Amino acid sequence: MKTKNIYLSLLMLAFIGILGSSCSSSLKPLTPSHFNVTPSPLETVGNEIPATVNGVFPEKWFNSHATIVVTPVLKYAGQEAYGIPYTYQGDKVAGNGIVINKNRGGNVAMNFKFEYEPAMRESKLFLRFNAKIKGKQVKLPEIKIADGVVATSALASALSTEPSDAQDAFQRIIQQKQDANILFLIQQADLRSSELNKSELAAWKRRVKEAYTDPKQNVDIEVSAYASPDGGLTLNEKLAAEREKRTSTYLDSEMKKQAVNTDINARYTAQDWEGFRQLVEASNLQDKDLVLRVLSMYEDPEVREKEIKNISFVFQDLAETILPQLRRSRLTANIEIIGKSDDEIMSFWRSSPKELNVEELMYAATLTDNPAEKEKIYQYITANFPQDYRAWNNIGTSFYRAGEYDKAMQAFNRSLQVKSQAPEANVNLALLALSKNETDKAEELLGTASGAKNLEQAMGLLYLKNGQYAQAESAFDNVKTNNAALAQLLTNNYNKASETLKAIENPDATTAYLMAIIAARTNNFNEVTSNLRTAIQRDSAMKMQAATDLEFSKYRSNSEFQSLMN
Repeated sequence: MKTKNIYLSLLMLAFIGILGSSCSSSLKPLTPSHFNVTPSPLETVGNEIPATVNGVFPEKWFNSHATIVVTPVLKYAGQEAYGIPYTYQGDKVAGNGIVINKNRGGNVAMNFKFEYEPAMRESKLFLRFNAKIKGKQVKLPEIKIADGVVATSALASALSTEPSDAQDAFQRIIQQKQDANILFLIQQADLRSSELNKSELAAWKRRVKEAYTDPKQNVDIEVSAYASPDGGLTLNEKLAAEREKRTSTYLDSEMKKQAVNTDINARYTAQDWEGFRQLVEASNLQDKDLVLRVLSMYEDPEVREKEIKNISFVFQDLAETILPQLRRSRLTANIEIIGKSDDEIMSFWRSSPKELNVEELMYAATLTDNPAEKEKIYQYITANFPQDYRAWNNIGTSFYRAGEYDKAMQAFNRSLQVKSQAPEANVNLALLALSKNETDKAEELLGTASGAKNLEQAMGLLYLKNGQYAQAESAFDNVKTNNAALAQLLTNNYNKASETLKAIENPDATTAYLMAIIAARTNNFNEVTSNLRTAIQRDSAMKMQAATDLEFSKYRSNSEFQSLMN
């Protein structure tokens, strides 16, 4: 009897074990064939690795009491990165997971992304399962579903992007005009003494004399004589011509008295409709819109004159306020002020910098290739023109180009202390933000950088970092840089990308590397190896990058490629 009881007990334990085993075995290991990854291989978009996994839980696989958390795991260089976990549950589980019916099974749709790290080029994507049935852990092996990451978009570089220098406003030749008017009575061409003795005309003659005698200035004179639009065309033609003749004769005599030997270019206009329109637009004339409408409706001068005179209540005001101003000869002195030459500017900088104004000093900094002298000029400007933000910004760009990014940031911030919305400084701080993939901060800074030099390059880089490749290509337009070519490459515009790379003034290792990628994508193996060889000669680190780059995966078994990588 005792033996029988022992036998029954053992039988019961075995039955319980079978039940437990069947409960666990109802979640059999899944295989990679149950899942599909897009894209495959994985690919960076900007500085992220987005992915979509679609899959299926087969019919009768899912336990009605099971809860399974599926986590994407990217394994690389002894590390792991985790995507968003998704929770699935059986139809008899109370919870917030996605319900999977045991008999019908169900679909898996997972969207996730990883922050890109260079070591992720050599990586494996797994799905990891944390499964429980009625609260008890059930072991399911993780599944590898993808290998490696194509990281071409990550070649976008902020630190190789040209920063924004604040520009000088120096002009070697400054154009000036000085005008004076001689007015005439209606239907007359006499030069009245009241007009010839005006202070306006005296000041004009003095300025002409001053410009003529100054070796740093050039001057010529124009005479434009007019008749007002009222009166017939034939009468006005003769009247305007006579006014021009008498004015030119007078000026010729006056210039000889002052020993000014310069050209006098004269012309006349019979009916000054354009001057009439400008004066009416600028006036407070009642119903001036009605007059302007007549001008726009009729091209024939006689019809215009007739229609305006028909507006009798307006024409009286025109006759008193507008028309007298059009019976005139306008004297124009065209003056060129010739500034200091490059040699003179640098001579003054080195011997007597106080003789230079701020624009000449800003320009002087562009005349030297010596970084120390350039910085010294900018430091002088910050000390002597403390309200000018440009020098601080340009000190920063010098640090930026030298790779001293902390010092560059300090200088850009000093620039913003002088002018809170300094556009060039905002572009440059945006570049520093993009170097850290701080795209939101960069976008905010670039929003206040209108008009800054190289803004289009910074905007193109921002679009690249955000994965907006078409917008990046448009922003770069015809700029010839690695980043511009990368945008074209990522939109599959290989011919244009190749043209851009060939036009880069100072090509570097990345230039050749991008040309190798284009060759790989267009199946030109000879160009792949020749460009990779150039890239490696310029920067030996390119060898390791190429060896792990999936862009060249189809060539890894090629002996010539292997030789290049060894």
